[in-house]
Amino acid sequence: MLVSDFDYELPPELIAQAPPATRGASRMLVVSRAEQRFYDDVFRNLPSYIRPGDCLVLNNTRVFPARLHGRRNRASGAEVEVFLIRAMPGEPSKWRTLVRPGKRVRSGDRIEFDGGLSAEVTAAGEFGERELRFYSAGSLEEAFERLGKTPLPPYIHREPDALDRERYQTVYAERSGSVAAPTAGLHFTEEIVTACVAAGAELARVTLHVGLGTFAPLRENDVSRVKLHEEYFEISHEAAARLSRAKRVFCVGTTSVRTVETARLSGAWRPLQGETNLFIYPGSFSFLATGALLTNFHLPQSSLLLLVCAFGGKDLILSAYRHAVSERYRFFSYGDCMLIM
Repeated sequence: MLVSDFDYELPPELIAQAPPATRGASRMLVVSRAEQRFYDDVFRNLPSYIRPGDCLVLNNTRVFPARLHGRRNRASGAEVEVFLIRAMPGEPSKWRTLVRPGKRVRSGDRIEFDGGLSAEVTAAGEFGERELRFYSAGSLEEAFERLGKTPLPPYIHREPDALDRERYQTVYAERSGSVAAPTAGLHFTEEIVTACVAAGAELARVTLHVGLGTFAPLRENDVSRVKLHEEYFEISHEAAARLSRAKRVFCVGTTSVRTVETARLSGAWRPLQGETNLFIYPGSFSFLATGALLTNFHLPQSSLLLLVCAFGGKDLILSAYRHAVSERYRFFSYGDCMLIM
């Protein structure tokens, strides 16, 4: 199986460059696996698809302003962009990052930012990855919040603004640690969450901090050779209890799928935390937990599209994507959504 098999034509103008005017105003393409068909709806009708006994799984991770701009070495003054990925385990001042332009930034270089923040490059990896040790007179977290910008994905061709601080964040975000939003959750308002509960769903709030494994391009064409980066996840005692009594696990987003499927691979529902690099693709995986999935439209040849094809069936999902293109749906992070039943 090849990554290039999971492709589709997407006119650039269908890539959403901004969120809809109001949350919850997106379109929703509903895909029925049992009936092998799909049809158009709107997201505000999501509660009508909830069944009593459903457990709606929400990823409560919070996006932090992970994009920093600085200058390499005082002498050269060359501008560099640093994209924070995650702190190294047990070393809160040392971070794994992506640096652009990566070729010019070498081990031992110093990067100066505004506000008394600086960093030393302690190790260099492939594809612009760098390990940085940060120095700040105060809290690093406060410095990142003050100096960092919302880490909009590269297919959004504009600088982030104040609105993105709110809209590139779910209304139920609680735990800081992601460098990209769990985008299926961006559609929810507090009212729609409440309506889902009124329709009979329990809420299980889990955590998966979205990192490089979610948005990095797949660099192998042979699917069996693809390895994802690890991302931190956590399921609380309360969430495990709610999942254990669910008649159907209804995942909001691929990050929720990877969290609950990782947990079920370890056995019965229980509180759990750790790292996952679970890569789900057609023919490789039997879903142990997920019964329904709300997800956005994903990039061609991406790990997320392969996961969705594994859940919904490759032919059905790619046909649904072609329909979405023909009907002028909005794609990717700020775009419309798909419900797979």
